[in-house]
Amino acid sequence: MLQTILRRSYATWSVLGLFAGSALAGSALAGAALGCKGKNPTEPEAPRSAAKPSATATPSATAKPATAPLADTPDDGCPIEVRNLRHKQTSRLVAIGDLHGDMEATRRALRLAGAIDEADAWIGGDLLLVQTGDILDRGDDEQEILDLFAKLTIEAAAAGGAIYQLQGNHELMNAMGDFRYVTRGGFADFVTGDVPEPLTAEARARAFFPGGHYARKLAAHDMVAIVGDSVFVHGGVLPRFTSSLEKSNRDARCYLLGALEEPPPAVLDPEGPLWTREFSNEDTDCAKLEEALDALGVKRMVVGHTPQLRGITSACDGRVWRIDTGMASYYNGPTEVLEIDKGTARVLR
Repeated sequence: MLQTILRRSYATWSVLGLFAGSALAGSALAGAALGCKGKNPTEPEAPRSAAKPSATATPSATAKPATAPLADTPDDGCPIEVRNLRHKQTSRLVAIGDLHGDMEATRRALRLAGAIDEADAWIGGDLLLVQTGDILDRGDDEQEILDLFAKLTIEAAAAGGAIYQLQGNHELMNAMGDFRYVTRGGFADFVTGDVPEPLTAEARARAFFPGGHYARKLAAHDMVAIVGDSVFVHGGVLPRFTSSLEKSNRDARCYLLGALEEPPPAVLDPEGPLWTREFSNEDTDCAKLEEALDALGVKRMVVGHTPQLRGITSACDGRVWRIDTGMASYYNGPTEVLEIDKGTARVLR
């Protein structure tokens, strides 16, 4: 199975030319990952190869109603059904941005949100929590963070709350073999037993390549979720993607499960939901944002992906909120989260 996945990944990404037989040349890959990282918050992260936009990812002729029916489930061999991306907001909601392998930053954010106590137990009651992706890369604590969120998801549900975790571009990058931003500790973290350092990348591949143990965990997460009157996404949702979000969510999850051989177009598109910075820059096109929000029938968009190193920012009269504060130690940004309660958004510091 790993050899098949490696071949798929090689064909899709040509991962730094580091495949040797069925194993990844881990030491060279670790060196590349450690050596090519800059701290420019808008460094040119981009998919290694970009697919043409999906034919279905075109602007809707009319605004999409809030109760739109689900799309038909494609007959492509994937056992996952298309599911509704809309969830009711029944209580206070807090959104947390990129965590990038920093467990201490994760704890600070969760405690600021009122979600956990000093023992990492859920105390949020019926709190709704959204995490907008990019738990992976740039830090050493990825497995611990993923396991903590898995535990808290169960505890939150038992208490009447909910956690909605989203996929970021770094989750899918790892699934596709792009390990440029993995730290040495990030490679070692997924090793079991006594494994020579050159094979540590293969251990990570076994965890995150489609069908792997952690890839299957990530397959429970959507790329885009609407909770109440807010749409949450890692990068952003441009108008041409609004009509196909349910299918894009499903296809990305199917890919992580190993049920689809190639990642879907929305994952590879450099302006897709995982990648675009259209609404995170100073020159945000508010008219384009408004078009997307109207098509989805929501009031605001909440995005991560682009570090706001002075803290959470908003634009277009509060119609978009940028919540990636670079709180992980890699960036040393401030720990802030966004609270949405009774229709009002405010920053918690």
